[in-house]
This record gives sequence, structure tokens and C-alpha cells, in this order.
Amino acid sequence: MESREVRQRMKIGISAFAWTTRFDKSHLGILPAMKALGLDAIEIPMFDPASLPIAEIKKAFRAHGMECTVCAILPKPFNPISPRLETRKRAIQHLLTCVEASAAMGARLLGGPLFAPIGYLPSHRPTPAESSWAVEAFQALEHVLDANDMTLSIEPVNRSETFFLRTAAEAKQLCYSIGNPRIGVTVDTFHANIEEKNIPEAIRSLGSYLKHIHASENDRDLLGSGHVPFQEIVSTLDQMGYTGYLMIEGFGYSPEEKESPGRLWARKEVSPVDLATNGVQYLNRLLKQSNS
Repeated sequence: MESREVRQRMKIGISAFAWTTRFDKSHLGILPAMKALGLDAIEIPMFDPASLPIAEIKKAFRAHGMECTVCAILPKPFNPISPRLETRKRAIQHLLTCVEASAAMGARLLGGPLFAPIGYLPSHRPTPAESSWAVEAFQALEHVLDANDMTLSIEPVNRSETFFLRTAAEAKQLCYSIGNPRIGVTVDTFHANIEEKNIPEAIRSLGSYLKHIHASENDRDLLGSGHVPFQEIVSTLDQMGYTGYLMIEGFGYSPEEKESPGRLWARKEVSPVDLATNGVQYLNRLLKQSNS
């Protein structure tokens, strides 16, 4: 009974990045197996909203009784902190489109490193102007977030992928400056393993700004097989009363998937289904231990 109470508070899902960066109709076939494993949700990668089968995604998720979240990655032309005004305006319009597309799929949470394209690394530290542009961009989303009952969760990423927002403290400060309770922070434990001195304490420091968790091992492999302190992380989340998702984010090996991140990095013996099976069992075990 106790573990069921915790299970109702924190939902477990898996990112479709385990399979692909380009989600299409063919990937909807994974839903029955993921539902059978006991997963609550699948996170959809979003690069170009127009490329996603939005209506089919909504219909399939409803049919299988699963929830949907979205992780958006900004293509290079859409940079909210660009020194070019026209680029920033284009980025805001893209973010508005991403929110609307996510809502049309049935999602109520859109996350990701939405402050700049991955790999945007100018040779300077963040400037006050760039911080101001980021605040301006996210404040421009207030109406569309309200209209779609959407949470937006900004994800810090490691120094190889950004210069702008790497830590929970930096993300918290940005969200404080934005001043919208619908906008908060995703902690991805892969990135936090690089940038945080203490991952559980970084999570705790966010308080109500914490909106989403990407549960990822230090090498994106099976949860519990590396050195990310998941037991302490889950215990911290439980103590905080966190009611969001534990979204498994790893890369499986799918040789038939040309757009799979795992084609380059995953161990060949670890499939996307392995990541899901191991992940849900592992996290459920930690949830049970945390509540015992």
C-alpha cells in the first residue's frame, strides 16, 4: 500500500530518444509494450513541430491510456539569445509553435534546453544582454502557456553543449527573473553529473521551481549501472513532495533506426526496450525503498 501511494505521486516514463530523434507514426507501435511494462508516459522529441504526426500521437496515447510529454531541441535558426533581433523574434515564434503543438498532442509539459540551440558556444561568458533576451523570450510565452494549461521546463545542459545555462542555480535564477509559475526547471541527471557538486542538493535547492526529472545514467546506459546517486535523488524527491515525472532518458541500440542516438554510443546489447524494462523496475524499487 505504501509503495502504491508513492507511485501515485511520482510517475515513470521513458523518452523516445531511446529509439529515435525523429518520432513518426511507426514509433506509435511501442505504446502497448511500454504500457504493459507499467510506464505512465512517453516523452516525444521535438525538433520541427510540423514533422510530427500530431493528431495520430494524441489519438494513440489516449487509446492506450498513456500520458505524453515533449522535449524540444531548438534548430540552429531559432536562437532566443542571438545578438540579431530578427533571429530572436523568429525563435519566440518557434517557441510559441512548440507550445501549441505540444498541447495539440495532449501534452501538458514541454521541456528541453529552450534557451539556445545545442552547440551554440560563443567565446564569452553569458552577458547581461543575453540573460535579458532569454527572460524576454520566455515571458512572451505567458499567454500561450495559460491558454493551453502548459508547464514549460527549462533544462540546463553541460558545458560541451552550452555556455549559457549549465546548473540548477543558474536555471533557478533565470526562472526567478521570468516570474511565471508555469515556467520551471528540468534536471537531467546526465548533465547534472557533470555540472553539479551534489545532485540531490542541487535538486533540493530548486524547491517549487523543479518541474521535471530526466533520469539518466552518467553514460546514458541502464539506470543503476553507473555512478549517478539515484537512491539519494529519489529520496530527496520524495522528501520534497515531488509529484512530477521520472522520465527515463537513455540511448538504446537500434541498428535499424537511422536517427537513433544509440547507433553511435549505446552498447549493442542494450536495446531501447531494455532501457525501459530495467528503468521502470529500478525506479519502482527505489520508490518502494524511499517509502519504507
